[in-house]
Amino acid sequence: MSIFKTKSFWLATGMTLACSVAGVLLAKLPYVNLIGALVLALLLGIAMQVFPQQVRQTAQPGMAFISNKFLRLGIILLGFRLNLVTLARAGVKTILVAIIGVAGTICLTYWLSKKFGAEDELATLTACGCGICGAAAVMGVSPQIETNDEERKRENEVLAVAVVCVMGTVFTLLEIGLKPVLGLSAPQFGIVAGGSLHEIAHAVAAGGAFGESSLDNALIMKLSRVLLLAPVALIIGYWYQRKFVRRSVAQHQPTPKKLPIPWFLAGFILTSVLGTFLPLSAVVLDSFVQAAYIFLGMAMAALGISVNFRVIFQRGGAVFGAATISSACLLTYMVMMAKWFF
Repeated sequence: MSIFKTKSFWLATGMTLACSVAGVLLAKLPYVNLIGALVLALLLGIAMQVFPQQVRQTAQPGMAFISNKFLRLGIILLGFRLNLVTLARAGVKTILVAIIGVAGTICLTYWLSKKFGAEDELATLTACGCGICGAAAVMGVSPQIETNDEERKRENEVLAVAVVCVMGTVFTLLEIGLKPVLGLSAPQFGIVAGGSLHEIAHAVAAGGAFGESSLDNALIMKLSRVLLLAPVALIIGYWYQRKFVRRSVAQHQPTPKKLPIPWFLAGFILTSVLGTFLPLSAVVLDSFVQAAYIFLGMAMAALGISVNFRVIFQRGGAVFGAATISSACLLTYMVMMAKWFF
């Protein structure tokens, strides 16, 4: 029987849709917008764990479907936010600064997380969330990490999202406070905000605090990092594929047959091309982006409803410490880049 005809799917859809819509609406409020719609949906999903266990168990198959398929659909639609012409006009230096910042942050966060005792998958997800675009990057890279322990994987996803949310919110407030001390112009501050803050919501909140020129630069710089989600996911998939092959050979087990290709990220690139070159109005493009956040919010809520949150607090110290250090290093790097090249 099709999943769409089951009680589980529609129960899960109702629960997660309520969380997602509430997250989008709450994210429009002052101060609350620092958290972002996706993280709010995750928190509301966690709050739904107060529902009777029988209800959550009934909805569980539907939750698994939503957290998998709706996640991919949301990331595909998110591509409409990327205007490739605008990024090209920003110049090669913007892309180069983004590439160096993303690569350096991912490597540093991963290395520090492992050094502090975090497990490999958690270190990878946290590093990608800090380096690229927060919760969307965590969820976009996660399908590339193959594992036999789905519950552990969900815990790692939630913990990585929690890290980038907390770090992004703290550094948003920190950067706004430091702006007069750093001696940056409004456009330069936008470059710093877009290049150093984790969520798009964080970059918008910080950049928008100092006018339109700051906000425009923050979005261009941030979207230059978002553009790197697809290649990073491919690299992560190739890396984990090789690790699986080596592990399988060592344990005399069948080796995986092929590299897991993230086709939904090809869709992400396609929608960015369509949004850039088709004569679509701003209203239509905004509708696609809003739909993306609804679907991504539903996936985040499904994750929150399913996860054992108590376990996360027991394992979060290593990645929080690593993310704090790497976020400070990324901020320092972006301040230098903004002063020297923008």
